[in-house]
Amino acid sequence: MFVTTLFVQALLATAAFALPSSKERHEARVARRAGGLRQSLPRVSNETHPEYSSNWAGAVYNSAKGTYKSVTATFVVPTPKAPSGSSSRTEYSASAWVGIDGDTCGNAILQTGVDFNVEGGSVSYDAWYEWYPDYAYDFSGITFSPGDSVTLTVTAASTTSGTAVITNNSKGKTVTKQITSRSALCEQDAEWIVEDFEEGSSLVPFANFGTVTFTGASAKTASGSVGPGSANTIDIEQNNKVLTSVSTSSSSVTVSYV
Repeated sequence: MFVTTLFVQALLATAAFALPSSKERHEARVARRAGGLRQSLPRVSNETHPEYSSNWAGAVYNSAKGTYKSVTATFVVPTPKAPSGSSSRTEYSASAWVGIDGDTCGNAILQTGVDFNVEGGSVSYDAWYEWYPDYAYDFSGITFSPGDSVTLTVTAASTTSGTAVITNNSKGKTVTKQITSRSALCEQDAEWIVEDFEEGSSLVPFANFGTVTFTGASAKTASGSVGPGSANTIDIEQNNKVLTSVSTSSSSVTVSYV
């Protein structure tokens, strides 16, 4: 996902002697998203298993398993940290999401997830949905705290319409968005991903997110549901360093920052 960087100079000018508040950081992220597209296509560096990408870590099914109509999973909201030895005045982020398409089908992606952000010890979260190539939109009316149980679900009603749903099980709050698009899904990929997303044409500084475990993970096809146990796995590799470790079971995907 990528987002152009608008209003950053104005934000810095008004906060020259103090870190921006969480509200200001949130408004800046919304402004950057509104100015461009959120890029979620994986940058895969080779075809080994696991595969390596500069921005995706997790599990992916492709069309051999069927036509994917829905993808869901539950995870516990982590407390992101700045990587060891990094600047506390930089904002670091990561995102956990589920989606349909985007790996072998680049025409469109239907996805929904939660961003984790940390700057100067201050942690914030954003819930969003997207039908690529349109940009991502933030959900309103839902908040998160570390340790909350959250369920993500995307469902394709057709190749050009569907829904994105996020439920904070711990707070008893659900947000839903019905989406239509002129960009048709192939319905050939199903994903459970932790991402180092893009702003503009660059990856954001990647947060140490600890571990995200997608439980109750399943993808619904025309012939039934499948768990991620035999899905392809992808790890994030940047500057010749592998930053994640991924494992799967019949109903879970575990992504750890290493």
